[in-house]
Amino acid sequence: MATDDESFLWDQDSILSREQFSAPSALLCYENLNGSCIRYPYSPGPRLILYAVFGFGAVLAVCGNLLVMMSILHFRQLHSPANFLIASLACADFLVGLTVMPFSTVRSVESCWYFGDTYCKLHSCFNGSFCYSSIFHLCFISVDRYIAVSDPLTYPTRFTASVSGKCIAFSWLLPIIYSFSLLYTGANEAGLEDLVTALTCVGGCQIAVNQSWIFINFLIFFIPTLIMITVYSKIFLIAKQQAQKIERMSNQTAKTSDSYKDRVARRERKAAKTLGIAVTAFLLSWLPYFIDSIIDAFLGFITPTYVYEILVWIAYYNSAMNPLIYAFFYPWFRKAIKLIVTGRILRENSTATNLFLE
Repeated sequence: MATDDESFLWDQDSILSREQFSAPSALLCYENLNGSCIRYPYSPGPRLILYAVFGFGAVLAVCGNLLVMMSILHFRQLHSPANFLIASLACADFLVGLTVMPFSTVRSVESCWYFGDTYCKLHSCFNGSFCYSSIFHLCFISVDRYIAVSDPLTYPTRFTASVSGKCIAFSWLLPIIYSFSLLYTGANEAGLEDLVTALTCVGGCQIAVNQSWIFINFLIFFIPTLIMITVYSKIFLIAKQQAQKIERMSNQTAKTSDSYKDRVARRERKAAKTLGIAVTAFLLSWLPYFIDSIIDAFLGFITPTYVYEILVWIAYYNSAMNPLIYAFFYPWFRKAIKLIVTGRILRENSTATNLFLE
């Protein structure tokens, strides 16, 4: 068992309860191999339901985010620095649905890992990289919205394509370098070598992480989260002040420049509101998982397996939520989906389609 100075966190790819190692009559992941992990299959009914629920989430994450990327990259009207950030965020969620969720589906339902040790580590790296990439994208999007709402007239000159590109590069490179370096150097297992050896079995995919790195993981989530909450609080305060100002203004005495500024401000506030909902959905999805991780790190592995599974899949399902949010709030996205699904984007000059024309 771990001492008070060391702890471990099973990755969502490899949730194994302590009881699994002691049950005498359980099935094995690999019946003919010594040292196989113990398998606890569901009965056919729940098994089918779980495959359907988890599989639907993966398909929705892949297809929905693919539509977001295609819409923004194909239609010239959507080529803006802010939308490129959204497309890059959709790419991170798309990769979660493609490289993480299908394999986690099998692991969650079958309670065994059948994809080899090499992909076990890759799977964990992908999961960490794309999760943190989403966090950084949302953080930069919140800053972008703050600039757009606080000073809409100078916003185009402040948040340029170059700035957007740097934000995207940072949002991808840092999480990938961090996640792969942490797991492939073995730094996450420092001080837990005996524990890892004792609990390793064929058909498992356990990733042990000591207290220090769990705390760092939590900070990487918490700091951007704090920034987003602070920035969006300021955004909605500014939006409220602008709304009060517009109410006080008389349409007859308003100057043309003021009227234009107000129209731009209203548009940016609407965009900020939609993306604020996306940020809130992300935080509600991932915060319980990270809180549970930090609690487990310092109190020992106390979370029941089924609770951890629920937290993990709530977090995974967030990757499928953003396209639904965009479809609900953005008429241009609904129109883009219609053009893509019906094949009209294959027509000549379809890239010049006016998506904002009712």
